[in-house]
Amino acid sequence: MQQISLDQTIPSIFIKDKRGLTSEIWLNDLSFFRGKTYLIEAASGMGKSSLCSFIYGIRSDYGGSITFDNKDIRDIDKSHWNNIRRNSLSLLFQGLSLFDELTGMENVMLKNRLTDHKTKEQIEEMFSLLCISDKLNQRAGLMSFGQRQRVALIRALCQPFDFLLLDEPVSHLDNENIKVFSRLIEDEVRDQNAGLIVTSIGKHPEITYDKTLRL
Repeated sequence: MQQISLDQTIPSIFIKDKRGLTSEIWLNDLSFFRGKTYLIEAASGMGKSSLCSFIYGIRSDYGGSITFDNKDIRDIDKSHWNNIRRNSLSLLFQGLSLFDELTGMENVMLKNRLTDHKTKEQIEEMFSLLCISDKLNQRAGLMSFGQRQRVALIRALCQPFDFLLLDEPVSHLDNENIKVFSRLIEDEVRDQNAGLIVTSIGKHPEITYDKTLRL
């Protein structure tokens, strides 16, 4: 996948009252390109998580269209979506979607067993870089939100991708952890020549973005 395009896209909930809507994304025509980095800044309630869910194909309550390489995603069948989410799109959800009863490593391995993208040693190294080696065998439900964010990032990186979507990924991290988090993202995105789309209502990874958009 080389390009994700939005054509007059808008969440259905905004359609009835869009007169006062000022956005560089909603009701505009724009494209995100593989190999480029994008920061989407938004106030709470403006639909940043909705945007990620629309692109990831798990919600379709929007007007306008979204296309992957000029193919409308509404026309993609379920089996093809499974392939896209395994090989082309990776998403770190704002809510993280970890399984509380599983350990940090078990949460990550759920994805890595499907993709066989990283070795166990590489995964353990990422835990170490993010200063959560002691959480490898701890249940996710016992971790702080910031620790869970780091586990969720490792899981998101355990697959090939053309685009990496990060929804509010560093909201609970301190500055030092944000720096390490950012370097890991940059390395993985560069290695895969991927596009990066980050949403933020405040803090965000310390990356040089090709374009910043206001939602």
